[in-house]
Amino acid sequence: MLYQLYDLQHAALYPMRLLAEATQATFQNPFLPASYTRLGRSIAAGAELIERTTRRFGKPAWGLAKTRTPSGEASVAEVKVLRKPFCDLVHFKRSVPRQDPKVLLVAPMSGHYATLLRGTVDALLPEHEVYVTDWIDARQVPLSQGRFDLDEYVAYVMEFIRHLGPDVHVIAVCQPAVPVLAAVSLMSQADDPMQPLSMVLMGGPIDTAAAPTVVTQLAETRPLSWFERNVVTSLPVYYPGGLRRVYPGFVQLTGFMSMNLDRHVGEHLKLFEHLVRGDGESAEQHRRFYDEYLSVMDLPAEFYLQTVSTVFQERALARGRFTWRGQAVDPGAITRTALMTVEGELDDISAPGQTRAAHRLCSGLRPEQRQDYCQKGVGHYGIFNGRRFREMILPRIRNFIRNTEQGASPAVAAE
Repeated sequence: MLYQLYDLQHAALYPMRLLAEATQATFQNPFLPASYTRLGRSIAAGAELIERTTRRFGKPAWGLAKTRTPSGEASVAEVKVLRKPFCDLVHFKRSVPRQDPKVLLVAPMSGHYATLLRGTVDALLPEHEVYVTDWIDARQVPLSQGRFDLDEYVAYVMEFIRHLGPDVHVIAVCQPAVPVLAAVSLMSQADDPMQPLSMVLMGGPIDTAAAPTVVTQLAETRPLSWFERNVVTSLPVYYPGGLRRVYPGFVQLTGFMSMNLDRHVGEHLKLFEHLVRGDGESAEQHRRFYDEYLSVMDLPAEFYLQTVSTVFQERALARGRFTWRGQAVDPGAITRTALMTVEGELDDISAPGQTRAAHRLCSGLRPEQRQDYCQKGVGHYGIFNGRRFREMILPRIRNFIRNTEQGASPAVAAE
């Protein structure tokens, strides 16, 4: 009944939302004298806050129409090169042909859409050929398409790598660090000729015991049955994925919001102040961020529960017990794919040390095939977005990738 109650609440608030929209439109009308007063702006600002807090945000557009490469400005087209039931592999094709490194950006399947990495894609586009895993909301996938669990996630990653070829570089942001490391390990164990040139793991839970956080403690202190009983539900029949068991995006969003509730409340109060003062630029920055942050998708229950059990409770990969469809996964078999780990000093989701643990597991790599970097002054989202990512993290990743292609020592060349 969890989903039905959520939908019922959304429907009950619909009249209030319509009234808020009408009020906002009225008090922003330039022909209404009151719209130029502080009181009028306050009423319009309050109405916008009500409308935004009762709205159901859909999947945002990528909105990446152009980029500026070293060869000049190029238009960008989104091309779906592979379609799977739970994911589209999207190529951001530039109109200016260039021989740039090919990058597979594996987005997290953790409640938010892949568009959360819009800033990452935008920063990579000028000097990389970018492909992204665009995960599909489980609410939209009919039961006839079958299950999707962590094993299937690993299979998807391997299929995408093989499709792009052995000259690809894989970048995993947050949650996919574990399945990406598992996929590359399996390909190495099989001596697959399509093994990627490098992988960059950013803020991922390779070994959650290395640096516990609120997220890891929640998973460790409750049995798997608690998660299945309290946060997993079946979709109502009126959705395309009706009767599929899911971990609803709105439940995960509630958890994320509660971790930093004071900050989120403060940001919305700032939006109110920006609107009253007429600071349109600051208000628009707030809208852009929260339009993305509040857009959530449902996850298949089997994927979510297997991730909680395997990654957070058992720490299977870190303890050498990770298996894929009955086959043992050995990161120590990786010898050809260079490894870079990136962490944020203030990351409260995958704290520093969790991702760095990958170097211990990848014992077959030589020192010159490794690089580790921790960015000071950034939290989880700052690892892959924002000014410090563009100015300090991305240049290191770019150098690591290019020097890996050229056969140079990534660790030395990045200094």
